Amino acid sequence: MNLRGYSYRLVQANRAADSKHIGVKLGKWCIANEMPVGEVADIFKVSRMTIYSWFTGTSNPHKAKAEKIEKFLRA
Repeated sequence: MNLRGYSYRLVQANRAADSKHIGVKLGKWCIANEMPVGEVADIFKVSRMTIYSWFTGTSNPHKAKAEKIEKFLRA
């Protein structure tokens, strides 16, 4: 599996994180679809570090960003 720059550690942290969080769901989708973190950060107008935090569940997006993520995942 080509992880498109995703480290083994990040993939494992995402797998271990609580999937009820929208940022973790986004991470699972991005990893599965090999979407680069930089591209995701550009889409949501946040830093790469924020994306990593969302993917691992260490932080959650604010309501407006969470709504954008939900729309993104439904598209």
